[in-house]
Amino acid sequence: MCRAVRCRTCGKTTWAGCGQHVDMVKMSVPAAEWCNGKHSPAQIDRAKTE
Repeated sequence: MCRAVRCRTCGKTTWAGCGQHVDMVKMSVPAAEWCNGKHSPAQIDRAKTE
C-alpha cells in the first residue's frame, strides 16, 4: 500500500510504497503541494547539506 511522505529534496509531498496506489495518495494532496520529482540544481545542493 502506498502512503504520503515528504520529499527529502524539496519538502513537498510524494509517495512511498508499492506504486499501485499512487493515484489514491495524490487525490489527498493539493496539486501545488505534490513533488513532481524535477528538482533544480540549487534544490539538490541544498538537500545534500541538510
